[in-house]
Amino acid sequence: MADQLLEQVRDIAEGQIDFEGQRLAELLATVLLATVGAVSFIVGFIKQDIKLALYIGLGGTALTMGLIVPPWPFLKRHPVKWLPVGGAEKSSQGIIVDGKVVG
Repeated sequence: MADQLLEQVRDIAEGQIDFEGQRLAELLATVLLATVGAVSFIVGFIKQDIKLALYIGLGGTALTMGLIVPPWPFLKRHPVKWLPVGGAEKSSQGIIVDGKVVG
């Protein structure tokens, strides 16, 4: 039981996401930070309050970090299928190149 709990905690803490998840995380971070920056600038300019603009920017950055940094399940939808150790399947006799088995 303790091993199962430790394995779940390790999976959560390890934070592995796939390549598509990385692309999505980068896109979300860019869009969110650009939007928050624009909103922060506009609100600060209209209200003539730099402190408010900084707080909006800080809050938006914290929100972006909360959405991007944890390994959420939507960032792990396309797991990578790695080759087996040694580069060849156990049942295969080697790599076939032009109809000939090499390796």
